[in-house]
Amino acid sequence: MSSTAATAARRELTGFKGRLTGPEDSGYDEARAIYNAMTERRPAVVASCADDGDVAKAIAFARRHGLPLAVRSGGHHGAGLGSVDDGLVVDLSPMKAIEVDAAARTVRVEGGCVWGEVDRATHAHGLATPSGIISTTGVGGLTLGGGLGHLTRSCGLTIDNLLQADLVLADGRRVRASADDHQDLYWAIRGGGGNFGVVTSFTFRLHEVGTVIAGPTFWPVELTAEVLSAYAGFLPGAPRDLNGFFLVGAVPPADPFPRELWGRKICGVVWHYRHDDLPAALREMEPLLSLLPEPLLHGPHQVPHPGIQSAFDGLYPPGHQWYWRADFVKDVPPDAAALHAKFAAELPTGQSTMHLYPVDGAAHDVSSTDTAWSYREARFASVFAGVDPDPAKAPLLRQWTVDYFEALHPFSAGGAYVNMMMDEGRERVRASYRDNYPRLSRVKAAYDPENVFRVNQNILPAPARETRP
Repeated sequence: MSSTAATAARRELTGFKGRLTGPEDSGYDEARAIYNAMTERRPAVVASCADDGDVAKAIAFARRHGLPLAVRSGGHHGAGLGSVDDGLVVDLSPMKAIEVDAAARTVRVEGGCVWGEVDRATHAHGLATPSGIISTTGVGGLTLGGGLGHLTRSCGLTIDNLLQADLVLADGRRVRASADDHQDLYWAIRGGGGNFGVVTSFTFRLHEVGTVIAGPTFWPVELTAEVLSAYAGFLPGAPRDLNGFFLVGAVPPADPFPRELWGRKICGVVWHYRHDDLPAALREMEPLLSLLPEPLLHGPHQVPHPGIQSAFDGLYPPGHQWYWRADFVKDVPPDAAALHAKFAAELPTGQSTMHLYPVDGAAHDVSSTDTAWSYREARFASVFAGVDPDPAKAPLLRQWTVDYFEALHPFSAGGAYVNMMMDEGRERVRASYRDNYPRLSRVKAAYDPENVFRVNQNILPAPARETRP
């Protein structure tokens, strides 16, 4: 019924406050658009929901008509898991309410918000909660998968700051998950993805974060092995308020980068120091810099926290070709550093990159069984990404990414950050949750026994004999 699903939905969903869009409607291409142009999807209907009542109606319609169901917040997932061919998309983007309680240091965020909107609202009070590094990313997807970013070492993962969430379940019930309510569900959504229901609002803990010291330090790509080895040895022992992720890539051909560096292949560190004291930040970085040759660029400076949060937005706008792979990493031995250097030198396009994100500091204060996120002992999360606007380069991007990943995978901890995985099969999902997978499967059976929410890094419901009362 794909060509008439939107018509049927408009007829059946009385009282639906949002917009229902199908392939026959104007605005369909805009309504179905997701971030990664390499994973184009054509849903039968996009249900842009105004509130949780709309969400419940959309879920019921999809189930009644046997339509596969996807849930979209920001639409950034590399594998296109915020959409689905010939199914229904629960589009949360109209749900944009943000309520900051500065005295309590909390913020309530509806499921359609992107992180830039949250950052601006909380920054007005000198506060922030951990999120990612691209401000157009949806709050929902990033949070449910874990949440790595500039504040990880200082304040933990995004899920470590999630106080409660309101969900619409597959059967239409509305529940609140927190330390006091539906504790098993609260445990599962902190890293278990969108497997258990549609989260319509999140409440996060806030931290004092205002003006910070942030910016890149770049070295020639030929020094990748040396810089990476020094970085991997330095950062885990650095003060928690100093975060920095390692990258290989090319200098963007735009201000504020010096023109003579535009397009040059580099390796480096993107720094984030939680305070506004530049001399103190530079002192904390100095032990690493003292081990290495003089950089091409050393650019940490004072910047409002939302400024560094959105620094990559221009380089990575929606609509480009992306192919991702990812792994958790415990350390970076010399042989691994040498392989990173090899693939950095073979960078296929100026936007392609590898990032190595720290997963330590405050993230290690939480045990591997306290939330669904299993790899608390990992020190880093690596992501390999081939990126370019030209669809003709898609095979090249994929090949470089897969080859890079496969070369480094033997040095990994086994699983990967689910927000940075493509659709790589059930065993890869299991490997990313390890010993937490059986419990996740039982929670899935309790809240979504028919696996309605399966367009994701899917966790299968446990068979009835394995579930607990």
